[in-house]
Amino acid sequence: MATTQEQNDRLTQVGPGTPMGNLMRRYWQPVAAAIELDVEPVRKVRFFGEDLTLYRSEAGEYGLVEDRCAHRCMSLEFGIPDAKGLRCAYHGWVYDGTGKCVEQPFEDRAFPEARYRDRIKITAYPVQELGGLLFAYFGPDPVPLLPRWDLLVRNDLDVAVEKHLLPCNWLQCMDNAADPVHFEFLHAAFGNYTLKKLGRPAGMTQARHLKIEFDVFRYGIMKRRLLEGAPEDSDEWRVGHPLIFPNLLAVGNEGTSTLQYRIPIDDTHTLQIAYRTTKREPGTEPKPITVKYSELFDEAGKLVADTIPKQDMTGWVGQGPISDRTREHLTASDKGVILYHKLLVDNMDRVARDEDPMGIIRDRAENEPMVDIRREHEGMRAFEVRYDNYFEHIRKLADIRG
Repeated sequence: MATTQEQNDRLTQVGPGTPMGNLMRRYWQPVAAAIELDVEPVRKVRFFGEDLTLYRSEAGEYGLVEDRCAHRCMSLEFGIPDAKGLRCAYHGWVYDGTGKCVEQPFEDRAFPEARYRDRIKITAYPVQELGGLLFAYFGPDPVPLLPRWDLLVRNDLDVAVEKHLLPCNWLQCMDNAADPVHFEFLHAAFGNYTLKKLGRPAGMTQARHLKIEFDVFRYGIMKRRLLEGAPEDSDEWRVGHPLIFPNLLAVGNEGTSTLQYRIPIDDTHTLQIAYRTTKREPGTEPKPITVKYSELFDEAGKLVADTIPKQDMTGWVGQGPISDRTREHLTASDKGVILYHKLLVDNMDRVARDEDPMGIIRDRAENEPMVDIRREHEGMRAFEVRYDNYFEHIRKLADIRG
């Protein structure tokens, strides 16, 4: 049965009050790398269709508040970090991390007994730092625990963060994550075709998928595949790698692992934050975390898909701002996408009943010292043979091998 326009709207619209927006807001979402606020401690950001201001106070506390001062609607992106929070540049009103107005310089002097500031509060969302990322929670109380995914808390990894601003709906990125078969065509066939046009040698050998399976687990979906030439006991088929519900993909193996968050900016724009790690050699000094901003398009406005991530992004952006799923014809190779959409619908319904959706963590014993994500220890072995430079791609992208 084809997807209706009403169903597609429900899956893709993320603004305040929408079913999908309500679901996504129940999860902690990364909004920046902490070191970005070393350069500029006040930054304008946009998530779930809301314009917001992210800041670090003089006291080192993080805040995420709506972008307009309640006094004369001055944008708080021009705010001044203060020991108490963020001070509006126009008349000096100060807001703390909860959005409460804690100071109004003129009013506090002229009419101290009125305490007008006590009646003023703007929208604010809690922020926590973990693994060098800043996470925000946009949902209702009670606030769940921020998941301590293994890569975010391990102390034997070097980290590079990549940020990609994409002109498409978030679901296109995640549908791709539930579709392993695209690898042999988008990455092998199309990737080699792109490299040939650039006068470069082929990067991969096209291996066929023999079997694909998807297993629902505590935090999402384990994706498994068997490629021609790979044994039945290969990690890719026996273990697989996880799509962590609702918008996180964990890829790579023990040596080079990545978390890919796809955070909706609004209905037609997505921020991907790739948290790339490499295991540090014993006895070597940790390397400082880095942040890289991708330049996806060339001077002609074309996306040159000469790497695996850019090939994925071509698949996402190539569907348009919002994919018209009423025109899709899903087949057996799309059973992961079908399962993922069913989980989205089921969990939107759970949120509508004011129940926790899947994967929410409230038990500290489950979260500490870390949540160990089951993944392939020998992942991509079949691709290591057939896709000769796959790992070189990953090392170059991580930009932490020197």
